[in-house]
Amino acid sequence: MLGVFRRKVVTGSSSISITGKSWRTARHVPSITATCSASGGEVLIHPGIIGNVRSIYHLAQSGGAVNLRPSREFMTSPQPCVSMQMQSRKFSSDSGELVDAVVPFMGESISDGTLATFLKKPGDRVEIDEPIAQVETDKVTIDVASPEAGIIQEFIAKEGDTVEPGTKVAIISKSAEGAAAPPKKAPEEAVSQSAPVADKVEEKPKVETAPVIEKPKPASPPPQSRTSASEPQLPPKDRERRVPMTRLRKRVATRLKDSQNTFALLTTFNEVDMTNLMKLRSEYKDAFLEKHGVKLGLMSGFVKAAVSGLQNQPIINAVIDGDDIIYRDYIDISIAVGTPKGLVVPVIRNAENMNFAEIEKEINSLAKKAVNGTISIDEMAGGSFTISNGGVYGSLLSTPIINPPQSAILGMHSIVSRPMVVGGNIVPRPMMYIALTYDHRLIDGREAVFFLRRIKDVVEDPRRLLLDI
Repeated sequence: MLGVFRRKVVTGSSSISITGKSWRTARHVPSITATCSASGGEVLIHPGIIGNVRSIYHLAQSGGAVNLRPSREFMTSPQPCVSMQMQSRKFSSDSGELVDAVVPFMGESISDGTLATFLKKPGDRVEIDEPIAQVETDKVTIDVASPEAGIIQEFIAKEGDTVEPGTKVAIISKSAEGAAAPPKKAPEEAVSQSAPVADKVEEKPKVETAPVIEKPKPASPPPQSRTSASEPQLPPKDRERRVPMTRLRKRVATRLKDSQNTFALLTTFNEVDMTNLMKLRSEYKDAFLEKHGVKLGLMSGFVKAAVSGLQNQPIINAVIDGDDIIYRDYIDISIAVGTPKGLVVPVIRNAENMNFAEIEKEINSLAKKAVNGTISIDEMAGGSFTISNGGVYGSLLSTPIINPPQSAILGMHSIVSRPMVVGGNIVPRPMMYIALTYDHRLIDGREAVFFLRRIKDVVEDPRRLLLDI
Protein backbone atom coordinates (compact mmCIF):
# COMPACT_ATOMS: atom_id res chain seq x y z
CA MET A 1 0.00 0.00 0.00
CA LEU A 2 2.92 2.31 0.65
CA GLY A 3 4.04 1.81 -2.93
CA VAL A 4 0.61 2.77 -4.26
CA PHE A 5 0.63 5.94 -2.17
CA ARG A 6 4.06 6.91 -3.46
CA ARG A 7 2.96 6.49 -7.09
CA LYS A 8 -0.13 8.61 -6.55
CA VAL A 9 1.85 11.47 -5.10
CA VAL A 10 4.47 11.41 -7.82
CA THR A 11 1.78 12.09 -10.45
CA GLY A 12 1.07 15.50 -8.81
CA SER A 13 2.92 18.79 -9.14
CA SER A 14 5.27 18.07 -6.21
CA SER A 15 7.06 15.11 -4.78
CA ILE A 16 6.69 13.52 -1.38
CA SER A 17 9.45 11.45 0.11
CA ILE A 18 8.46 9.11 2.90
CA THR A 19 11.02 6.84 4.40
CA GLY A 20 10.12 3.82 6.32
CA LYS A 21 11.93 5.14 9.30
CA SER A 22 10.16 8.48 9.38
CA TRP A 23 6.77 6.85 8.78
CA ARG A 24 7.27 4.46 11.65
CA THR A 25 8.33 7.33 13.86
CA ALA A 26 5.21 9.26 12.91
CA ARG A 27 2.91 6.39 13.81
CA HIS A 28 4.09 6.38 17.42
CA VAL A 29 3.74 10.15 17.91
CA PRO A 30 0.40 11.17 19.49
CA SER A 31 -2.06 12.83 17.17
CA ILE A 32 -1.67 16.64 17.35
CA THR A 33 -3.59 19.01 15.13
CA ALA A 34 -1.19 21.70 13.87
CA THR A 35 -0.68 23.23 10.44
CA CYS A 36 1.95 25.82 9.55
CA SER A 37 2.62 27.81 6.39
CA ALA A 38 6.16 28.04 5.08
CA SER A 39 7.67 30.32 2.49
CA GLY A 40 7.31 29.39 -1.15
CA GLY A 41 3.72 28.21 -0.81
CA GLU A 42 4.61 24.92 0.91
CA VAL A 43 2.50 23.38 3.63
CA LEU A 44 4.39 21.67 6.40
CA ILE A 45 2.49 18.89 8.12
CA HIS A 46 3.97 17.62 11.30
CA PRO A 47 4.46 13.92 11.30
CA GLY A 48 2.48 13.67 14.50
CA ILE A 49 -0.77 14.68 12.79
CA ILE A 50 -0.83 11.92 10.17
CA GLY A 51 -3.92 9.92 10.92
CA ASN A 52 -3.95 7.72 7.81
CA VAL A 53 -2.63 7.62 4.31
CA ARG A 54 -5.97 8.68 2.82
CA SER A 55 -5.83 12.11 4.48
CA ILE A 56 -2.37 12.74 3.05
CA TYR A 57 -3.56 11.67 -0.37
CA HIS A 58 -6.42 14.21 -0.30
CA LEU A 59 -4.03 16.94 0.78
CA ALA A 60 -1.65 16.17 -2.06
CA GLN A 61 -4.49 16.38 -4.58
CA SER A 62 -5.29 19.99 -3.61
CA GLY A 63 -2.41 21.27 -5.73
CA GLY A 64 -0.11 22.53 -2.94
CA ALA A 65 3.34 21.19 -2.23
CA VAL A 66 3.43 18.82 0.70
CA ASN A 67 6.64 18.14 2.52
CA LEU A 68 6.69 15.49 5.20
CA ARG A 69 9.76 15.57 7.38
CA PRO A 70 10.82 13.30 10.22
CA SER A 71 9.80 14.43 13.62
CA ARG A 72 13.44 14.87 14.62
CA GLU A 73 14.01 17.41 11.83
CA PHE A 74 10.90 19.35 12.71
CA MET A 75 11.77 19.65 16.36
CA THR A 76 15.12 21.19 15.46
CA SER A 77 13.56 23.97 13.34
CA PRO A 78 10.14 25.05 14.66
CA GLN A 79 10.41 28.69 13.45
CA PRO A 80 7.75 28.41 10.68
CA CYS A 81 5.07 27.52 13.21
CA VAL A 82 5.89 30.40 15.53
CA SER A 83 4.75 32.90 12.95
CA MET A 84 1.33 31.25 12.72
CA GLN A 85 0.38 31.66 16.36
CA MET A 86 -2.93 33.48 16.67
CA GLN A 87 -2.79 36.70 18.63
CA SER A 88 -5.79 37.44 20.84
CA ARG A 89 -6.76 41.06 21.45
CA LYS A 90 -8.47 41.93 24.70
CA PHE A 91 -11.65 43.90 24.27
CA SER A 92 -12.28 46.82 26.58
CA SER A 93 -15.52 45.30 27.76
CA ASP A 94 -13.68 42.19 28.95
CA SER A 95 -11.20 44.14 31.06
CA GLY A 96 -13.69 46.78 32.22
CA GLU A 97 -12.04 49.59 30.27
CA LEU A 98 -15.33 51.03 28.90
CA VAL A 99 -17.91 52.79 31.06
CA ASP A 100 -21.22 54.37 30.06
CA ALA A 101 -22.21 57.94 30.84
CA VAL A 102 -25.96 57.93 31.50
CA VAL A 103 -28.60 60.55 32.20
CA PRO A 104 -28.98 61.03 35.97
CA PHE A 105 -32.20 61.10 37.98
CA MET A 106 -33.98 64.37 37.18
CA GLY A 107 -36.63 64.60 39.91
CA GLU A 108 -39.93 63.08 40.91
CA SER A 109 -42.02 65.20 38.54
CA ILE A 110 -39.71 64.96 35.51
CA SER A 111 -39.74 61.79 33.39
CA ASP A 112 -37.65 62.87 30.41
CA GLY A 113 -35.66 65.72 28.91
CA THR A 114 -34.00 66.94 25.74
CA LEU A 115 -30.29 66.49 25.11
CA ALA A 116 -29.49 70.16 24.57
CA THR A 117 -25.75 70.24 23.87
CA PHE A 118 -22.48 68.36 24.26
CA LEU A 119 -19.77 70.09 26.25
CA LYS A 120 -17.03 67.77 24.97
CA LYS A 121 -16.06 66.05 21.72
CA PRO A 122 -15.04 62.44 20.95
CA GLY A 123 -11.39 62.03 21.82
CA ASP A 124 -11.40 64.67 24.56
CA ARG A 125 -9.97 63.88 27.97
CA VAL A 126 -12.45 64.11 30.87
CA GLU A 127 -12.07 63.78 34.61
CA ILE A 128 -14.39 62.02 36.99
CA ASP A 129 -17.69 63.89 37.56
CA GLU A 130 -16.80 66.38 34.80
CA PRO A 131 -19.90 67.46 32.80
CA ILE A 132 -19.87 66.21 29.22
CA ALA A 133 -23.45 67.09 28.16
CA GLN A 134 -26.50 69.05 29.29
CA VAL A 135 -30.07 67.81 29.40
CA GLU A 136 -32.80 70.44 29.32
CA THR A 137 -35.98 69.65 31.25
CA ASP A 138 -39.22 71.49 31.87
CA LYS A 139 -37.75 73.25 34.89
CA VAL A 140 -33.96 73.09 35.04
CA THR A 141 -30.90 72.13 33.01
CA ILE A 142 -29.13 68.99 34.29
CA ASP A 143 -25.51 68.02 33.61
CA VAL A 144 -24.51 64.52 32.48
CA ALA A 145 -21.21 63.83 34.26
CA SER A 146 -18.49 61.36 33.38
CA PRO A 147 -18.51 58.40 35.81
CA GLU A 148 -14.76 57.79 35.39
CA ALA A 149 -11.69 59.66 34.25
CA GLY A 150 -10.70 58.78 30.71
CA ILE A 151 -11.27 59.65 27.08
CA ILE A 152 -14.61 59.98 25.30
CA GLN A 153 -14.74 57.19 22.74
CA GLU A 154 -18.08 58.01 21.11
CA PHE A 155 -21.44 59.63 21.66
CA ILE A 156 -24.45 57.34 21.49
CA ALA A 157 -27.22 59.94 21.61
CA LYS A 158 -27.55 63.06 19.48
CA GLU A 159 -28.37 66.65 20.30
CA GLY A 160 -32.13 67.15 20.28
CA ASP A 161 -32.94 63.57 21.30
CA THR A 162 -35.47 62.94 24.05
CA VAL A 163 -33.72 61.05 26.84
CA GLU A 164 -34.88 59.50 30.10
CA PRO A 165 -33.00 58.81 33.34
CA GLY A 166 -30.61 55.94 32.71
CA THR A 167 -30.29 56.56 28.95
CA LYS A 168 -26.75 56.01 27.66
CA VAL A 169 -25.26 59.20 26.26
CA ALA A 170 -21.57 58.44 25.74
CA ILE A 171 -18.94 55.74 26.11
CA ILE A 172 -15.85 56.61 28.16
CA SER A 173 -12.60 54.67 27.82
CA LYS A 174 -10.59 54.66 31.01
CA SER A 175 -7.35 54.14 29.04
CA ALA A 176 -6.13 56.29 26.17
CA GLU A 177 -5.48 53.18 24.07
CA GLY A 178 -9.14 52.17 24.06
CA ALA A 179 -10.32 55.45 22.58
CA ALA A 180 -10.60 55.70 18.85
CA ALA A 181 -8.44 58.69 18.06
CA PRO A 182 -9.01 60.32 14.70
CA PRO A 183 -6.30 59.49 12.16
CA LYS A 184 -3.79 62.28 11.77
CA LYS A 185 -2.29 61.15 8.45
CA ALA A 186 -5.56 61.28 6.55
CA PRO A 187 -4.96 64.77 5.09
CA GLU A 188 -1.45 63.79 3.98
CA GLU A 189 -2.71 60.63 2.34
CA ALA A 190 -5.44 62.57 0.60
CA VAL A 191 -2.88 65.01 -0.77
CA SER A 192 -0.60 62.19 -1.92
CA GLN A 193 -3.49 60.46 -3.65
CA SER A 194 -4.63 63.60 -5.37
CA ALA A 195 -1.13 64.51 -6.58
CA PRO A 196 -0.95 61.90 -9.40
CA VAL A 197 -4.34 63.03 -10.66
CA ALA A 198 -3.07 66.59 -10.87
CA ASP A 199 0.01 65.42 -12.79
CA LYS A 200 -2.16 63.57 -15.27
CA VAL A 201 -4.24 66.64 -15.82
CA GLU A 202 -1.14 68.73 -16.49
CA GLU A 203 0.16 66.21 -19.02
CA LYS A 204 -2.83 66.75 -21.32
CA PRO A 205 -1.95 68.96 -24.27
CA LYS A 206 -3.58 72.31 -24.28
CA VAL A 207 -5.77 72.97 -27.28
CA GLU A 208 -6.14 76.58 -28.18
CA THR A 209 -9.52 77.47 -29.56
CA ALA A 210 -10.61 80.71 -31.03
CA PRO A 211 -13.10 82.61 -28.90
CA VAL A 212 -16.67 82.20 -30.01
CA ILE A 213 -18.39 85.49 -30.58
CA GLU A 214 -22.07 85.26 -29.81
CA LYS A 215 -24.50 87.39 -31.67
CA PRO A 216 -26.35 89.86 -29.50
CA LYS A 217 -29.86 88.74 -28.77
CA PRO A 218 -32.75 91.18 -28.70
CA ALA A 219 -33.55 92.29 -25.20
CA SER A 220 -36.64 90.56 -23.87
CA PRO A 221 -39.23 92.65 -22.09
CA PRO A 222 -39.15 92.35 -18.27
CA PRO A 223 -41.62 89.79 -16.89
CA GLN A 224 -44.82 91.25 -15.64
CA SER A 225 -45.44 90.91 -11.93
CA ARG A 226 -48.25 88.51 -11.16
CA THR A 227 -49.04 90.19 -7.85
CA SER A 228 -51.78 92.72 -7.92
CA ALA A 229 -51.44 96.17 -6.44
CA SER A 230 -53.62 95.23 -3.48
CA GLU A 231 -51.64 92.08 -2.58
CA PRO A 232 -49.24 92.64 0.38
CA GLN A 233 -45.54 92.16 -0.25
CA LEU A 234 -44.26 89.59 2.26
CA PRO A 235 -40.58 89.40 3.23
CA PRO A 236 -38.63 86.52 1.64
CA LYS A 237 -38.30 83.28 3.55
CA ASP A 238 -34.50 83.44 3.53
CA ARG A 239 -34.73 86.35 5.98
CA GLU A 240 -36.51 84.22 8.58
CA ARG A 241 -35.04 81.77 11.07
CA ARG A 242 -36.88 78.78 12.54
CA VAL A 243 -35.60 77.71 15.96
CA PRO A 244 -37.25 74.94 18.02
CA MET A 245 -38.62 75.93 21.42
CA THR A 246 -36.72 74.78 24.46
CA ARG A 247 -38.44 72.48 26.92
CA LEU A 248 -38.36 75.22 29.56
CA ARG A 249 -40.09 77.68 27.22
CA LYS A 250 -42.68 75.03 26.28
CA ARG A 251 -43.37 74.36 29.95
CA VAL A 252 -43.74 78.07 30.76
CA ALA A 253 -46.10 78.54 27.82
CA THR A 254 -48.23 75.57 28.87
CA ARG A 255 -48.48 76.63 32.50
CA LEU A 256 -49.35 80.23 31.67
CA LYS A 257 -52.03 79.15 29.22
CA ASP A 258 -53.44 76.69 31.76
CA SER A 259 -53.51 79.50 34.31
CA GLN A 260 -55.39 81.71 31.89
CA ASN A 261 -57.87 78.96 31.01
CA THR A 262 -58.47 77.75 34.58
CA PHE A 263 -58.34 80.78 36.87
CA ALA A 264 -60.72 83.70 36.97
CA LEU A 265 -57.93 86.27 36.75
CA LEU A 266 -58.45 89.76 38.12
CA THR A 267 -55.83 92.45 38.85
CA THR A 268 -55.99 95.33 41.30
CA PHE A 269 -53.45 98.18 41.51
CA ASN A 270 -52.03 100.62 43.99
CA GLU A 271 -49.06 102.96 44.27
CA VAL A 272 -46.41 103.06 46.97
CA ASP A 273 -44.26 105.94 48.17
CA MET A 274 -40.76 104.48 48.43
CA THR A 275 -39.26 107.43 50.36
CA ASN A 276 -39.00 105.85 53.82
CA LEU A 277 -37.80 102.41 52.65
CA MET A 278 -35.13 103.98 50.45
CA LYS A 279 -34.09 106.24 53.28
CA LEU A 280 -33.82 103.25 55.62
CA ARG A 281 -31.61 101.44 53.15
CA SER A 282 -29.43 104.50 52.57
CA GLU A 283 -28.81 105.08 56.28
CA TYR A 284 -28.03 101.49 57.32
CA LYS A 285 -26.60 99.88 54.16
CA ASP A 286 -22.98 100.15 55.31
CA ALA A 287 -23.62 98.83 58.83
CA PHE A 288 -25.87 96.10 57.40
CA LEU A 289 -23.19 94.99 54.94
CA GLU A 290 -20.48 95.03 57.61
CA LYS A 291 -22.45 92.86 60.02
CA HIS A 292 -24.27 90.44 57.70
CA GLY A 293 -21.96 90.38 54.69
CA VAL A 294 -24.77 91.11 52.23
CA LYS A 295 -26.24 94.31 50.81
CA LEU A 296 -29.60 95.60 51.99
CA GLY A 297 -32.00 95.69 49.05
CA LEU A 298 -35.60 96.62 48.48
CA MET A 299 -36.75 93.07 47.82
CA SER A 300 -36.38 91.99 51.44
CA GLY A 301 -38.70 94.83 52.47
CA PHE A 302 -41.38 93.64 50.03
CA VAL A 303 -40.98 90.03 51.15
CA LYS A 304 -41.53 91.06 54.78
CA ALA A 305 -44.50 93.19 53.71
CA ALA A 306 -45.97 90.23 51.76
CA VAL A 307 -45.57 87.97 54.79
CA SER A 308 -47.44 90.49 56.90
CA GLY A 309 -50.20 90.78 54.30
CA LEU A 310 -50.57 86.99 53.97
CA GLN A 311 -50.85 86.65 57.74
CA ASN A 312 -53.58 89.29 57.80
CA GLN A 313 -55.41 87.75 54.80
CA PRO A 314 -54.87 83.95 54.95
CA ILE A 315 -57.17 83.37 51.97
CA ILE A 316 -54.48 84.85 49.69
CA ASN A 317 -52.18 82.03 50.82
CA ALA A 318 -54.82 79.33 50.23
CA VAL A 319 -55.55 77.26 47.13
CA ILE A 320 -58.52 75.47 45.59
CA ASP A 321 -58.31 71.66 45.41
CA GLY A 322 -61.42 70.23 43.79
CA ASP A 323 -64.34 71.22 45.97
CA ASP A 324 -62.11 72.04 48.96
CA ILE A 325 -59.99 75.00 50.05
CA ILE A 326 -56.53 74.22 51.44
CA TYR A 327 -55.26 76.79 53.93
CA ARG A 328 -51.52 76.81 54.41
CA ASP A 329 -50.03 77.54 57.80
CA TYR A 330 -46.62 78.23 56.27
CA ILE A 331 -45.49 80.98 53.90
CA ASP A 332 -43.15 80.00 51.04
CA ILE A 333 -42.45 83.02 48.84
CA SER A 334 -41.55 82.32 45.21
CA ILE A 335 -39.29 84.92 43.56
CA ALA A 336 -39.56 85.09 39.76
CA VAL A 337 -36.10 85.34 38.16
CA GLY A 338 -35.54 85.90 34.46
CA THR A 339 -32.66 83.94 32.93
CA PRO A 340 -31.33 83.70 29.35
CA LYS A 341 -33.06 80.32 29.03
CA GLY A 342 -36.40 81.39 30.46
CA LEU A 343 -38.27 82.27 33.63
CA VAL A 344 -37.54 80.26 36.78
CA VAL A 345 -39.14 80.68 40.20
CA PRO A 346 -36.97 79.67 43.19
CA VAL A 347 -38.68 79.48 46.58
CA ILE A 348 -37.79 81.07 49.93
CA ARG A 349 -38.92 78.50 52.50
CA ASN A 350 -40.64 79.60 55.73
CA ALA A 351 -40.20 83.29 55.00
CA GLU A 352 -42.30 84.16 58.08
CA ASN A 353 -39.41 83.02 60.31
CA MET A 354 -36.65 84.96 58.52
CA ASN A 355 -35.28 88.44 59.12
CA PHE A 356 -34.04 90.95 56.54
CA ALA A 357 -30.49 89.58 56.42
CA GLU A 358 -31.59 85.95 56.00
CA ILE A 359 -33.99 86.92 53.22
CA GLU A 360 -31.32 88.89 51.35
CA LYS A 361 -28.82 86.03 51.60
CA GLU A 362 -31.35 83.49 50.34
CA ILE A 363 -32.43 85.71 47.46
CA ASN A 364 -28.83 86.30 46.34
CA SER A 365 -27.96 82.61 46.55
CA LEU A 366 -31.01 81.46 44.60
CA ALA A 367 -30.65 84.19 41.97
CA LYS A 368 -27.02 83.24 41.26
CA LYS A 369 -27.93 79.57 40.91
CA ALA A 370 -30.81 80.43 38.57
CA VAL A 371 -28.63 82.56 36.29
CA ASN A 372 -25.80 79.99 36.26
CA GLY A 373 -28.21 77.14 35.59
CA THR A 374 -27.21 75.20 38.71
CA ILE A 375 -30.47 75.55 40.62
CA SER A 376 -32.09 72.26 41.60
CA ILE A 377 -35.68 71.18 41.21
CA ASP A 378 -36.20 71.01 44.97
CA GLU A 379 -35.29 74.70 45.23
CA MET A 380 -38.14 75.57 42.86
CA ALA A 381 -40.79 73.12 44.02
CA GLY A 382 -43.82 74.36 45.92
CA GLY A 383 -44.38 77.96 46.89
CA SER A 384 -47.59 79.52 48.18
CA PHE A 385 -47.22 83.09 46.85
CA THR A 386 -45.10 84.72 44.11
CA ILE A 387 -43.43 88.11 43.81
CA SER A 388 -42.36 89.30 40.35
CA ASN A 389 -40.15 92.37 40.06
CA GLY A 390 -40.47 93.74 36.55
CA GLY A 391 -39.06 97.04 37.69
CA VAL A 392 -35.49 95.82 37.26
CA TYR A 393 -36.17 95.78 33.49
CA GLY A 394 -37.88 99.19 33.52
CA SER A 395 -41.50 98.06 33.56
CA LEU A 396 -43.83 100.85 34.71
CA LEU A 397 -47.07 98.86 34.92
CA SER A 398 -48.15 95.30 34.13
CA THR A 399 -50.69 92.60 34.98
CA PRO A 400 -48.78 89.49 36.12
CA ILE A 401 -50.19 85.99 35.58
CA ILE A 402 -50.64 83.57 38.48
CA ASN A 403 -48.13 80.76 38.83
CA PRO A 404 -50.26 77.58 39.22
CA PRO A 405 -51.29 76.15 41.62
CA GLN A 406 -50.97 79.36 43.62
CA SER A 407 -53.86 81.78 43.95
CA ALA A 408 -52.18 85.20 43.68
CA ILE A 409 -49.05 87.01 42.52
CA LEU A 410 -47.62 90.43 43.42
CA GLY A 411 -46.06 92.55 40.67
CA MET A 412 -43.43 95.21 41.45
CA HIS A 413 -42.44 97.90 38.96
CA SER A 414 -39.89 100.63 38.41
CA ILE A 415 -39.49 103.57 40.78
CA VAL A 416 -40.27 106.88 39.12
CA SER A 417 -40.07 110.32 40.68
CA ARG A 418 -43.47 111.96 40.32
CA PRO A 419 -45.12 115.07 41.82
CA MET A 420 -47.25 114.12 44.82
CA VAL A 421 -49.35 116.12 47.24
CA VAL A 422 -47.89 115.77 50.76
CA GLY A 423 -49.30 117.94 53.57
CA GLY A 424 -50.99 120.23 51.07
CA ASN A 425 -47.78 120.79 49.13
CA ILE A 426 -46.69 119.34 45.80
CA VAL A 427 -43.35 117.61 46.25
CA PRO A 428 -41.42 115.06 44.15
CA ARG A 429 -41.61 111.52 45.49
CA PRO A 430 -40.14 108.18 44.34
CA MET A 431 -43.28 106.24 43.48
CA MET A 432 -43.87 102.63 42.44
CA TYR A 433 -46.98 100.99 41.04
CA ILE A 434 -47.80 97.58 42.52
CA ALA A 435 -50.28 95.07 41.12
CA LEU A 436 -51.96 92.01 42.59
CA THR A 437 -53.41 89.41 40.24
CA TYR A 438 -55.61 86.88 42.06
CA ASP A 439 -58.01 84.02 41.41
CA HIS A 440 -61.43 85.58 41.74
CA ARG A 441 -63.02 82.14 42.27
CA LEU A 442 -61.38 82.02 45.71
CA ILE A 443 -60.47 85.60 46.58
CA ASP A 444 -62.94 88.43 46.62
CA GLY A 445 -62.04 91.99 45.77
CA ARG A 446 -62.26 93.00 49.43
CA GLU A 447 -59.51 90.63 50.53
CA ALA A 448 -57.36 91.53 47.52
CA VAL A 449 -57.60 95.28 48.19
CA PHE A 450 -56.91 94.83 51.91
CA PHE A 451 -53.85 92.74 51.11
CA LEU A 452 -52.48 95.29 48.66
CA ARG A 453 -53.19 98.07 51.12
CA ARG A 454 -51.17 96.23 53.77
CA ILE A 455 -48.24 96.04 51.37
CA LYS A 456 -48.46 99.79 50.83
CA ASP A 457 -48.62 100.60 54.56
CA VAL A 458 -45.64 98.43 55.52
CA VAL A 459 -43.40 99.63 52.68
CA GLU A 460 -44.21 103.29 53.27
CA ASP A 461 -43.62 102.93 57.05
CA PRO A 462 -41.34 99.95 57.86
CA ARG A 463 -41.69 100.70 61.59
CA ARG A 464 -45.03 98.90 61.47
CA LEU A 465 -43.13 95.62 61.18
CA LEU A 466 -41.31 96.34 64.44
CA LEU A 467 -44.46 97.32 66.30
CA ASP A 468 -46.71 94.76 64.52
CA ILE A 469 -49.39 97.29 63.76
